[in-house]
Amino acid sequence: MTAKRKRTGERTIRTPCPVASALDIFGDRWTLVVVRDLAFGKERYGEFLASPEGIPTNILADRLRQLEEFEVIRKEPYQERPVRYRYLLTDKGRELWPVLRAMAIWGHKHIAGTFDPDKVDVPGFD
Repeated sequence: MTAKRKRTGERTIRTPCPVASALDIFGDRWTLVVVRDLAFGKERYGEFLASPEGIPTNILADRLRQLEEFEVIRKEPYQERPVRYRYLLTDKGRELWPVLRAMAIWGHKHIAGTFDPDKVDVPGFD
């Protein structure tokens, strides 16, 4: 059985469930890692690539495009020739901080070898 899709504005959703719809945006293994890196102050493509998780370049480019499309991030040029961009969380993107924090707390509690999120300072987030 195929789920019916409903158009809302310019986007098509497959279900009115907000959890399933959010997972359509953030439910892969990389997207929230990129959001986490943005929250930790990374802004440039190379900085994301340097993260220990080792995101492939094609996936990083796709996730940045998707996050921009959903207005979770914005990009702005920091160099003209060649044009290079830095990426910043929008207000909508910053609203994900409590979600990331809850996941970090859960992960530290239940997954051995993970760091204590209370001992990490994240600039601009309380």
